[in-house]
Amino acid sequence: MGKKEKQFVAEITPMEVDFAQWYTDVILKTDLVDYSPVKGFMVIKPYGYAIWENIQQYMDKRFKDTGHKNCYFPLLIPESLLQKEAEHVEGFAPEVAWVTHGGKEELAERLCVRPTSETIICEMYSRWLKSYRDLPFLYNQWCSVVRWEKSTRPFLRTSEFLWQEGHTLHETYDEAQEETLRMLEIYKQTAEELLAMPVVTGQKSEKEKFAGAYATYTMEALMHDGKALQAGTSHNLGQHFTTAFNITYLDRDGELKNPYHTSWGVSTRLIGGLIMVHGDNRGLVLPPRVAPTQVVIVPIAAHKGGVMERTMELFSELKNSYRVELDDRENYSPGWKFNEWEMKGVPIRVEIGPKDIENGQAILFRRDTLEKETVALEDLSGRVQTLLDEIHNNMLYKAKMMRDEKTYYVNNFEEMKELMKTKPGFVKAMWCQERECEDKIKEGTGITVRCLPFEQEKLGDTCAFCEKPAHKMAYFAKAY
Repeated sequence: MGKKEKQFVAEITPMEVDFAQWYTDVILKTDLVDYSPVKGFMVIKPYGYAIWENIQQYMDKRFKDTGHKNCYFPLLIPESLLQKEAEHVEGFAPEVAWVTHGGKEELAERLCVRPTSETIICEMYSRWLKSYRDLPFLYNQWCSVVRWEKSTRPFLRTSEFLWQEGHTLHETYDEAQEETLRMLEIYKQTAEELLAMPVVTGQKSEKEKFAGAYATYTMEALMHDGKALQAGTSHNLGQHFTTAFNITYLDRDGELKNPYHTSWGVSTRLIGGLIMVHGDNRGLVLPPRVAPTQVVIVPIAAHKGGVMERTMELFSELKNSYRVELDDRENYSPGWKFNEWEMKGVPIRVEIGPKDIENGQAILFRRDTLEKETVALEDLSGRVQTLLDEIHNNMLYKAKMMRDEKTYYVNNFEEMKELMKTKPGFVKAMWCQERECEDKIKEGTGITVRCLPFEQEKLGDTCAFCEKPAHKMAYFAKAY
């Protein structure tokens, strides 16, 4: 590696030195985002937006395969609608942005910029639903929401972010519960099968659940620095909102009833998660199935006879099956290009020069392990497909190993406090599920209950913190 190439990589702060700065360096240096003139709002650049598009396409298909249809609801919500559900408005009030003027005229009623869309969607559902024959309502929208955050970091917590929010109505509680868990499972599959990001799924505590929900379910991922990321949530809202918004239908027995309601969403926060789970001190390491560019071809000594011609043939062959870039820039050395594409996290690099062409071969470099192999040109396309699957599986395995190594058991509060000083990560412990105990844990450590996992372990009979009877094991962690 030459001096210029070394300098190129050195512009990323090592994560062991300053993880937050490493993250900032990576997202800016790899051209994922830029800061906008309005504090807390991010500009998602083409490379970053392409990752979101791939997430969106994968999930959108899964939604439609399970019978959901897309629609769109307005950005602005009248204050009177927000006030219809007291617990909901109280939960979001500190983060709401208000529109008070239209042009020069002051509005008769303030309009909030949607922090989430339950209220406007429920208002419309109350107009649309008539009979049990109309149910279920299985609708989703892709949009942005605004929550006026005090402290922001691109992708992880911004004042505006992109997401999808599904809102469904059902005849029975059981149908709503089935829907709530079905969508959480789709989120889990997205995390693990697309993003190679292992997650723990379970139920949120009463304190941590969504404002107005009967129950909230979550998937939690562990980042390199030992902090947890809430990567997606699904809510069984019961009849809470449908009663408040007078959503009724004529049931089979001729009576007016309120349907049962769910909502669920994931956002561009997933991109922050995959960066912090997979990235290293060279930059991004992108899972192949979500990477904007899966393969980059870098010709060596491109000016020599036959190199560009054969490279173009190879590019034409691969682009029909993979997302491929051909880096034929003349003003950068191959070493510079290697470092740039490694930093951008492209899963596979193909190197091909005059000697390779003579020998009927190319060099394949894989970003996850930094290993090279020689492949015959006629076998290249097939090997790329096999290698992309190998890379995904290896990244998921490495991420699971990292998570497991940073997952601990504790028997008491002192153990937890001592552990979190030196070894941040997931902490498993028996818990009484009482709010007072939960508040004391957070006050003493800054740690929150991430979830009561579906996969329970019997670690004892009493709460590790207050010694009251405990029937559930919980995951605890400091969180983004």
